[in-house]
Amino acid sequence: MSYSDTLLRQVLTETKTIAAVGVSTNPVRPSFYVARYLSLRNYTLFPINPAYEGEQVFDRTILGGLPALKAMGQTPDMIDVFRRSDQAGAVVDEALDLWGGDLKVIWMQIGVEDAQAAARAEAQGITVIMNRCPKIEYQRLFGELRMGGFNTGLISSKLPRA
Repeated sequence: MSYSDTLLRQVLTETKTIAAVGVSTNPVRPSFYVARYLSLRNYTLFPINPAYEGEQVFDRTILGGLPALKAMGQTPDMIDVFRRSDQAGAVVDEALDLWGGDLKVIWMQIGVEDAQAAARAEAQGITVIMNRCPKIEYQRLFGELRMGGFNTGLISSKLPRA
């Protein structure tokens, strides 16, 4: 799977609301620090995890599932999937049942791939990104990794604009 920097930049720029499915309250878990980072970048984050339902994280109440978000009248721009590959299809199908083509993006985290679920979402006009991390891509594409001394593969004397 190859995604152009243009596509990734467009997704990260146009996305405003993210449902983070599988978020953890444990600060050493990737789902915690990725979701925290995204919330600090002014994305409206809806944490989803039935194991932590009702608990607070990043000044938000963790919801037990995507139907609770739908019941609030919310349609996220992005579903960020922090589940194993064998569970990703169920998350995608639930999101499609709830919002269908009103979703813009389904993003599966590093190590998470389900080509069949991706095809079902893409058939409804939804952009699907698999095996990537929005935090890493944001940092790479918007100049934050360069500030840390990482070679991003982008050559510029200017920081990219958001």
